[in-house]
Amino acid sequence: MAGSVELDETDREIVHLLQENARRTFGDIASYVSLSPAAVKRRVDRLERTGVITGYTATVNETVMGRPLVAFTELRITGSADVEELVGIAAKLPEVEAVHVTAGDPDFIIMMRIANTKRLMELLNVFRKTKRVSSTKTLVAVESWYRSSAS
Repeated sequence: MAGSVELDETDREIVHLLQENARRTFGDIASYVSLSPAAVKRRVDRLERTGVITGYTATVNETVMGRPLVAFTELRITGSADVEELVGIAAKLPEVEAVHVTAGDPDFIIMMRIANTKRLMELLNVFRKTKRVSSTKTLVAVESWYRSSAS
C-alpha cells in the first residue's frame, strides 16, 4: 500500500475540479487555481505519477442502463474464509460492484446492481453453490443517496 503524498491547497483544488468533471481542460483548471495551463499539466502529471489520481471515469445512470436495483448481500462463510476465492467469483459477475471483507459478522458484504429480483436470485445461487457460504442475507435499497466524490 502506498504511503500518503503531501498535497498543497492548489493540488487539492485541482483534484476537486477533476472529480467534478474529469474532462476539464488544463486551461479551465488554470483559471480556477491561478496557474498557467502548463503548470497545471505538470501538477496533474505528478498527481498521476504519485498515485493520487488513479484514473478517470464516467458517471452513468444505472436505471437507464437496465440495472435499477441495488442489493447488499451479507455472506457468512464456513470454516476459514478464502478471500481470493470469493473475490474471484464476484469479479466474474458484472453486477457485482464491490466486495468488502469485514472484521466481524458477516464475513463479506457484496454490493450489486441488478436488473430484477430474478437475476438477484441467480447471483445468490452462484455464491451459495460454492459450498463455502453458510448463509446469506440480502437488503435491497428502495432509494439511494451518494456523496459526490468532489464534495
